[in-house]
Amino acid sequence: MNRKIRIGIAGYGNLGRGVESAIAQNPDMALAGVFTRRDPVSLRTLGAQVHRLDAIDAFVADIDVLVLCGGSKSDLPEQGPALAARFNTVDSFDTHARIPEYFDVVDRAARAGEHTAVIAVGWDPGLFSLARVYGESVLADGATYTFWGRGLSQGHSDAIRRVPGVRAGVQYTVPVSQAIERVRSGERPALSTRDKHTRECHVVLEDGADAAAVERAIVTMPDYFADYDTTVRFIDAATLQREHSAMPHGGFVLRTGRTGPDTSQVFEFALKLDSNPEFTASVLVAYARAAWRLAQRREFGARTVFDIAPALLSPKSPAELRAQLL
Repeated sequence: MNRKIRIGIAGYGNLGRGVESAIAQNPDMALAGVFTRRDPVSLRTLGAQVHRLDAIDAFVADIDVLVLCGGSKSDLPEQGPALAARFNTVDSFDTHARIPEYFDVVDRAARAGEHTAVIAVGWDPGLFSLARVYGESVLADGATYTFWGRGLSQGHSDAIRRVPGVRAGVQYTVPVSQAIERVRSGERPALSTRDKHTRECHVVLEDGADAAAVERAIVTMPDYFADYDTTVRFIDAATLQREHSAMPHGGFVLRTGRTGPDTSQVFEFALKLDSNPEFTASVLVAYARAAWRLAQRREFGARTVFDIAPALLSPKSPAELRAQLL
């Protein structure tokens, strides 16, 4: 029997904890350790051994694939290429506009180090990206629409918390149901940003803060809220903890098109997630299996979900897949 794939985790926030849980559900994998910039003694894991990230080179022989769980804004642009030069890696880089340049720099590092690096893995980018490709490839005459939510947005929630007078808060992205139904009905509507999504903010104020000023600062915030119909609700800290501590998310990819003059077709892929980071972690772990298999074939360099055959994600053999799932 082949030995288990040894997985390392770089970073131990919500995503890293999700990866630890996902590894436990995959019998062909074993956790090689967690690597963090924090004091290892300060972390409470589900049983994983914790080491300092700056000591990771001592574990090169013990890790088959390293799952990078840092943020896309500042962590991964530095860590991605640096670690891909020394390990096979998988990451969830999700700054869509910068994926091409990130791919190039990671690809150079991985090829130089003779490693495989799978980038931008998750559900968007990731599974939603695949749905868009499948939809557009099958329905050549059509239009593609992506809707996110209802779900808690970590980036927008962080933006709320930076507004003066805000003690705590979360933001939900909410798809406009009428827009979704128009697409599902076979229309090809031209939808603006405001047409597709609304935003709901749940805010705990600092003592003495001006609620009207806080609301105005949020709804007019460029790049985050100004282009959307935004609702701000003020709540107390206990309500925030009781009703908004989970991290649900999800959404839809739809492709509407025609295969003949009088034949309309709708392709739809949907997710409804109780935990965004735990689901993303599960996708990362599946692609870690693929990364290891590619590395074993010496197929080095960067890859995205577009480059990887579905069979490489599964612990089942090709024969089992043909018999059970085809």
